[in-house]
Amino acid sequence: QVQLVESGGGLVQAGGSLTLSCAASGRTTSSYNMGWFRQAPGKEREFVAAISWRGRSTYYADSVKGRFTMSRENAKNTGYLQMNSLKPEDTAVYYCNTHGSLYASGGYSSGIYWGQGTQVTVSS
Repeated sequence: QVQLVESGGGLVQAGGSLTLSCAASGRTTSSYNMGWFRQAPGKEREFVAAISWRGRSTYYADSVKGRFTMSRENAKNTGYLQMNSLKPEDTAVYYCNTHGSLYASGGYSSGIYWGQGTQVTVSS
């Protein structure tokens, strides 16, 4: 079993920045891909970003490309999502996911482990 704990969410004004963290614990090594998803009220959960297990490849949804940056520190079993130039439409609960599959086309298929989510609210 792998446990994921997200942190770093909060309330920020449009144009501001936040950094989310996802700490993994339990039966884990560093050899897993990691992704971030988000779910806004009344909407389906959507892909945001993903990173390969070595951190050499990253993928982003078009809506966040150029504003969000995903990274990871395998020594700490922690992934990060740096979010800049935030917009009100970025408001959502953000979920960390691991052990998914990355595709050369840039897609990420979610794995079985999910965090509990962290709320990000961007005011206009």
